[in-house]
Amino acid sequence: MESSRETKHQPDPGDLAAAGEALYGLVTAAIRRGPREMSLTSLSTLATLDRTGPRRITDLAVIQGVAQPSMTVLVTTLERSGLVERKGDPADRRVALVALTTAGAELLRTQRRAGAEALIQLIDKLPADEAAALAAAIPALRHLRELDSERRDPATGAADGGSR
Repeated sequence: MESSRETKHQPDPGDLAAAGEALYGLVTAAIRRGPREMSLTSLSTLATLDRTGPRRITDLAVIQGVAQPSMTVLVTTLERSGLVERKGDPADRRVALVALTTAGAELLRTQRRAGAEALIQLIDKLPADEAAALAAAIPALRHLRELDSERRDPATGAADGGSR
């Protein structure tokens, strides 16, 4: 039986480590440089709601790796800001679901555009062959996002990787 990493031309483990380190460094630098009006946990919670639809506070707490009382406070803050709203669960009227509002979705789109634009400006500085190599890696990068989404929240499956 083949593992998911076994292929005809298995990359050298050192190359995989170097790729992981390069991606991690790029992501952390992008996060540090990006404009941020709220915490990363708040933005990540909004992105989860965008990707998966309305969720219970307990689900959001598990996905974000925070205690339920902390998530309740965060959701209340997001609600007061008009970025999320609580709705009744049609399957269980005792439960409230947290849903992304139009304003929350727009904030995410703005953040994503700003982040993408910053990376586009860096990519524009690359030699043509390196930019082409990045373009060729797009399917693998999208697959990595899907795998991460599945790891963080197995109940959602691959979803769309948060690319809306």
